Amino acid sequence: VQLQASGGGLVQPGGSLRLSCVASEFALDRYAIGWFRQAPGKGREGVVCINSSDGKTFYEDFVRGRFTISRDNAKNTAYLQMNSLGLEDTAVYYCATSVAPYCPHTFPGTKYFDHWGQGTQVTVSS
Repeated sequence: VQLQASGGGLVQPGGSLRLSCVASEFALDRYAIGWFRQAPGKGREGVVCINSSDGKTFYEDFVRGRFTISRDNAKNTAYLQMNSLGLEDTAVYYCATSVAPYCPHTFPGTKYFDHWGQGTQVTVSS
């Protein structure tokens, strides 16, 4: 079971990036997917989660209206489109799958997310 996150990079404030999370050796559509981030010196925080069961999404307030999560089950891939990036968005971003088809009630906590990608660095700087 592997998750591979990619798409990070250096972007100016106000810019955009799209992160990808590809699953191998298992069907991503069976599980809810969460995106998390961890800034230097801070704990890992949930950003957004999407159910597999009904596509319902759960955004944290600090990204609502700027970030969009999506999934392409045919490609076994999830995406995080990030627009209007600010300095505060600088972090390592991780994707993870939940143990169930729905986002756990503990989200934005990391509990019940059992498979994690390796993380991709997003740096917002002028």
